[in-house]
Amino acid sequence: MTLNQTENMVTALLAFSFALIGLTFLLGANPNALLATFDFYSLGAMVSKGALGAISGIALLFLALMTVAARFTLVSAKTVTLYATFVIAIPLLTLLSPTRWMADLGGFPIIGSGQGIIKYFAVLPLFLFLFYRDKFSHKQLTYLNFAPVAMVLLWIGGMKFFEFEANAIVGLVETSPFMSWLYDVFSVQGASNVIGGFDVLFALLLGVGIYTKNKPMITASGLACLSVFLMTQTFLFSVPDTFNSTTIVNRLGQFVIKDLWFVANLAVVAYFTLFEAFSREREEALLGK
Repeated sequence: MTLNQTENMVTALLAFSFALIGLTFLLGANPNALLATFDFYSLGAMVSKGALGAISGIALLFLALMTVAARFTLVSAKTVTLYATFVIAIPLLTLLSPTRWMADLGGFPIIGSGQGIIKYFAVLPLFLFLFYRDKFSHKQLTYLNFAPVAMVLLWIGGMKFFEFEANAIVGLVETSPFMSWLYDVFSVQGASNVIGGFDVLFALLLGVGIYTKNKPMITASGLACLSVFLMTQTFLFSVPDTFNSTTIVNRLGQFVIKDLWFVANLAVVAYFTLFEAFSREREEALLGK
């Protein structure tokens, strides 16, 4: 994968996900989540749910458009990065709200409605890769893009060892043609433990591989991490009623689409740890001839 191909992939994944989530908000999907976000800023009572959806939808659709425009230098990198930072900061700051946490189950790191919120941490490192690559070393960009992947896999993967989360994913696992067999072999909690263990193990192995520059380990663990985020995309088709004729996808669909950001993070990590080094070595070998 070349640098240009990686940039195109990252841009496409960002633009598609922003546009789809924005369109679903614009069409009225997940109004309670928007209300919870705007209530944090004491704005929920001032605006109707329909208006909140319109505002959020237009903001994300505009971000999708600006991301593509900046890729073709039609908009300045600074403008789109600042705007993206503003947009993702709005939900991320709500992690400070007690409504995002489940205090009766231990508080940190157990999260309630914040599971979908922490995924926004994946976005900014991608904009830094696209538009500020010359400001950071390749090592820094690798770790900046690995960090959100590790965080979401360790955090949400770790939650799978709790009963409440094991029960919460039953509807996803039992309808999946790829995962339903787990309930034939394990109990509900046992299957959840296997899933959580997979997430945590390969997130750690990817970190070790990056740190030690072990390419086989990076490849194997990176593909395993990638499989997690690709598997969640299948829930769009396997879980009944995820697609909605009115709003395209429902709340679960919005939650799942965000995993495309982590696919992009992994693409950046792969470029700097595998593909760039391979291209450089190949070029040096050709020059040596």
